[in-house]
Amino acid sequence: MPWLRLTATVPEQQAENLSDALLELGALAVDLRDADADTPDEQAIFGEPAEPAPHLWQHNLIVALFPEDAAVEPIMLEAARAIGLEQAPAYRTEMLADNDWVRLTQSQFEPIRISQRLWIVPTWHTPSDPDAINITLDPGLAFGTGSHPTTRLCLRWLDASIKGGESVLDYGCGSGILAIAALKLGAASAAGVDVDAQAVQASRDNAAANRVAAQFCLPDAAPKWQADIVVANILTNPLKVLAPLLAGATRPGGQIVLSGILGEQADDVMKIYAQWFDLRPAIMEDGWACLSGVKR
Repeated sequence: MPWLRLTATVPEQQAENLSDALLELGALAVDLRDADADTPDEQAIFGEPAEPAPHLWQHNLIVALFPEDAAVEPIMLEAARAIGLEQAPAYRTEMLADNDWVRLTQSQFEPIRISQRLWIVPTWHTPSDPDAINITLDPGLAFGTGSHPTTRLCLRWLDASIKGGESVLDYGCGSGILAIAALKLGAASAAGVDVDAQAVQASRDNAAANRVAAQFCLPDAAPKWQADIVVANILTNPLKVLAPLLAGATRPGGQIVLSGILGEQADDVMKIYAQWFDLRPAIMEDGWACLSGVKR
């Protein structure tokens, strides 16, 4: 049957309580997202070392799914009053046709060609080029499937730069895709660090699926050695905060790769990392920048 989808933007202090109220009043599912995603105001909700973690995003997008005949207007008003608001936040609704949701979701994730020899292939697809380096990866809870420009930029850098035998550290590993790719491209060892325990587990599962021996952990258990290559595909603000840590994790003469940076933010990040690294010009794709350099 068709479904009714409701979307509203609410501030941090209302988001969680309003979501709970909507579930109690008949919502079948409620999803919270960053309303500022893919803008300079995009915000990470997992804290980094020395930086407190916000509980939710500053501006939250609530997406709630209801049966097609749900009386959304009184539901929203009742939910608002339940959390102490006199009126409901502004919202919009749309009808979703009845679909095979699994098939629809899978159809949105085709194999992704990263370079001449490197592909990302969901498990339900046969590799387009069996002789290529194929990374098996499904969309899941953690960021990094190869579909976002920041991930593709890092993967292409690794493809062009790994010569064989390097040690690689992926800070903010998400799905583990960069560490997995590094090993498949010839690195001798690869480790990934993430502040999200779900991402660490997803990375371990993906490494097992790809039959590579990457190691993944939370920051407290991060490797103490210095890597030949350090890659961090996160966001600009965490990259700024983590600059001393990432510089310290890179051996002298080693290389760093930074992504998750909007083009207009690249100069600010470069000024910070120039304390330790000789940086190359940014590589751009769809408004996103990838920075790389050699540690002095």
